[in-house]
Amino acid sequence: MKIVVLDGYTLNPGDLDWKGIERFGDVTVYDRTQYNTKDILKNIGDAEVIFTNKTPLNSDVINKAPNIKYIGVLATGYNVVDVESAKNSNIIVTNIPDYSSKAVSQFTMGLLLELCHHIGHHNKAVQNGDWIKSKDFSFWNYPLIELSGKTIGIIGFGKIGRATAKLAQAFGLHIKVYNRTTYKALESESLTFVSLDELLKTSDIISLHCPLSKDTEGIINASTLSQMKDGAMLINTSRGPLIIEDDLKTALNNGKLSGAAVDVISEEPMNESNPLLNAKNCIITPHIAWATKEARTRLMQTAANNLGAFLDGKPINVVNK
Repeated sequence: MKIVVLDGYTLNPGDLDWKGIERFGDVTVYDRTQYNTKDILKNIGDAEVIFTNKTPLNSDVINKAPNIKYIGVLATGYNVVDVESAKNSNIIVTNIPDYSSKAVSQFTMGLLLELCHHIGHHNKAVQNGDWIKSKDFSFWNYPLIELSGKTIGIIGFGKIGRATAKLAQAFGLHIKVYNRTTYKALESESLTFVSLDELLKTSDIISLHCPLSKDTEGIINASTLSQMKDGAMLINTSRGPLIIEDDLKTALNNGKLSGAAVDVISEEPMNESNPLLNAKNCIITPHIAWATKEARTRLMQTAANNLGAFLDGKPINVVNK
């Protein structure tokens, strides 16, 4: 069996191996594949099994690669694959659920702490000699914020949202959750489910953990930003298109929000015209919340398990049933 990995570098830049997948057939790993039909089809060749992270497999590619029997998405989100075309061609498509909850929730709190303390900035100031030149025993260039007693609003309460809530509770934060489904059994003195309007109006921090859909695309926009508390902070470790970036830039530059931290943006890799590059008090990281070695190891193992289950005739984590 011929197996092709179209863009393996992001998952495995060299610190993991492909042995889990190699036991099922002849594996060719491309670090990257250009996002055009010609190059994608060239790299697919006559392979029966395709793994992709972000390389798009649209209907044109699927229809022109008749040998494909299985597509494994090396991520949780699978919008890079035209799943309906795959289904029509009797191609099974799987994804990798719940491999990064611990990593992403940890990173979310890391972004929040950076917004509160600007640790990176102050380290750079010290390295530049500012402390040596200081007339006082200490200094700070930004207001320093204590989290205990403040309110964090979590939009989306899947596994990552819940993991983030647990960490937030450890910091003494009150938690308000807006989610499509309300879980009354999970409510406590420190956690309640509320409407989106109430979350926006009462939260000091808002963290996005919902999937991207027709209902959530652009959920953070000029209207919802206007409802937020003056000086609130926004964090996004979910999907870039949840935010209308021009509107967020305006809210940051006019002082409506005191800060934002995003690990995801609307177009990745980033375009030089992205408005957040010119926004005040905006931390941007290059979509790395998921990428701890531990999380990537879990991802690799699940990808191998998915393929093994498919070959056994009992596919799991199928997204196009």
